Amino acid sequence: MKITTPLTDEVIEKLRAGDEVYITGKIYTARDAAHKRLVELLKNNQPLPFDIKGQIIYYVGPTPAKPGEIIGSAGPTTSKRMDPYTPMLLEAGLKGMIGKGERSDYVKDAMVKHKAIYFAAIGGAGALIARTIKSVKVVAYDDLGAEAIRELEVVDFPAFVVNDIYGNDLMLDNISKYRMEE
Repeated sequence: MKITTPLTDEVIEKLRAGDEVYITGKIYTARDAAHKRLVELLKNNQPLPFDIKGQIIYYVGPTPAKPGEIIGSAGPTTSKRMDPYTPMLLEAGLKGMIGKGERSDYVKDAMVKHKAIYFAAIGGAGALIARTIKSVKVVAYDDLGAEAIRELEVVDFPAFVVNDIYGNDLMLDNISKYRMEE
């Protein structure tokens, strides 16, 4: 399924765990240190450096670009490290996250409550994912280097829905499906 950003509730309601999607539009990058700063801004009733409503945050710290390229390898990082910050960002209007690995139960509950989706990108495919990124600009926290918040313009960024707004979990659902009987 092809989807565009910013995400709407109407689009999110159509997505189910296991769906393959191709994302086009703007997505934002952020990892641990940036998440901590964003949550501090929210706690202090200060504006965020970008409008988070309907947006997707990609958990990535891209490698430096080679000459002639706009970005280096851009593979996902482990999502669980962002879990302590995620519910507050969802409450502020974040609608999607891209990373790898499973999420905590409290994050999955917050996704259901705030109608948000967790997507997985394929770990180890950072160089291929980078090909879907058409432009890059730092929007905040340049001092964090690779972990600065960047706005990426993407075309057909490949991902899978892991957690949907109905409480489905692609990872947990498939553990039992593929478990070997002893």
